[in-house]
Amino acid sequence: MNPRLLAGYIPGMDDDSQQSGIRARGEEALGDLAQALLDNPIFGGAVSKTLGAGERAVQAQRSALNALSMASAEDLERIERRLRSLSDRLEELEDRVDELLDEHRRANQRSV
Repeated sequence: MNPRLLAGYIPGMDDDSQQSGIRARGEEALGDLAQALLDNPIFGGAVSKTLGAGERAVQAQRSALNALSMASAEDLERIERRLRSLSDRLEELEDRVDELLDEHRRANQRSV
């Protein structure tokens, strides 16, 4: 579709200038609307209640999981980190045991 039809063609102005002007007016109107919403105590209270309800829902979910003896995602992530750490330590021990076995074999070969 022709941008001139959408923007409302103004003679003597190029398309980019018109679009910039429309965009600026739109941004200004959106900013005014956002400010009016933030200044409105009813809207602010509704946002606060909504956020509070979300936090209460998360807490209720945690309580339900605890009551069912089920792990939360946070619990599982912590367990995963611990398992990775243990796996890394076990690999280090395996490497050290291999080194000691190699040293022992070399020592036995020298003494034979």
